[in-house]
Amino acid sequence: MKHFINLKDIPVKDLRKIISDAKKRKKSRKKLSTLEADKGAPLKGKVLIQMFEKASSRTRISFYLAIKQLGGGTLTLRSNELHLGQGGESVADTAKILSTYADGFMLRTDSDKKIENFRDHLTIPIINGLSPSSHPTQVLSDVFTIEEIKKKPISKLKISWIGDSNNVLDSLIAASVKFSFKLSIGCPKKFEPGKKVINWVKNNNKKIFIFNDPKKAVKGADVIFSDKVISLNDKVNKKKKIEKFKKFKINKKLMSYAKKDCIFLHCLPRGDEVSNEVFLGKSSHVWKQALNRVHVQKSILLYCFGKLG
Repeated sequence: MKHFINLKDIPVKDLRKIISDAKKRKKSRKKLSTLEADKGAPLKGKVLIQMFEKASSRTRISFYLAIKQLGGGTLTLRSNELHLGQGGESVADTAKILSTYADGFMLRTDSDKKIENFRDHLTIPIINGLSPSSHPTQVLSDVFTIEEIKKKPISKLKISWIGDSNNVLDSLIAASVKFSFKLSIGCPKKFEPGKKVINWVKNNNKKIFIFNDPKKAVKGADVIFSDKVISLNDKVNKKKKIEKFKKFKINKKLMSYAKKDCIFLHCLPRGDEVSNEVFLGKSSHVWKQALNRVHVQKSILLYCFGKLG
């Protein structure tokens, strides 16, 4: 049994195993329909419980399809439907119940502490489906997508992030350390990654590059990433924040500073941070990026369930 909470804590050799398995599984599904199980149905009879404290589209759907394609089943819950949210039941007691009913637990939460508390009391693996400081399933899938499109190891590429410092960026920074790729970040002053994240990078003898000029951040980039400037439950003055990010909008002109074959990725949903011309253009691979989450999350499930070779 292995947990999947933060890329920082997972050995790179295990992350590479997951990506390698996902590549094989995607290739083997070409003639299968959406709900047909993979050959051998490796998780037949297994149950994954998903719990969402925050809204979700891609994470919810992709994990449902992932466990189904592996031969298992899933039950999806919202925290306000449980005694945990409404009846005052402790995380410890809820974890014991979940461990009794299911084989794995995926949590999307607004509390990093809650994931840690569940981990400490569960006897089944827990997967972080998004927390305030991490979105590991999204970013590992993005590494898979980049290498699939570029047909080379991500360590040979320059990745640029344009936007706010959030949980996706924190996981992308962790990935840059694990996979040894160059990461440039473009954001306004006072929106840079926090000291804790930067110190972790330094302690691992790596470096990230931070610019307050988006043109410098994307210069020579192979991949440009972005995310919504206003995140779900963002407690800020939205008008002021949007104004500060105005010159960081990803449009055709900004893309011209990157390499000619630069691709654009976005974890979705999108806002005003990218123009339609880029988002719907030839350089955009956001739909493939979203679909690949199914394939990678299948391999993450196998890893957590101890079924990955």
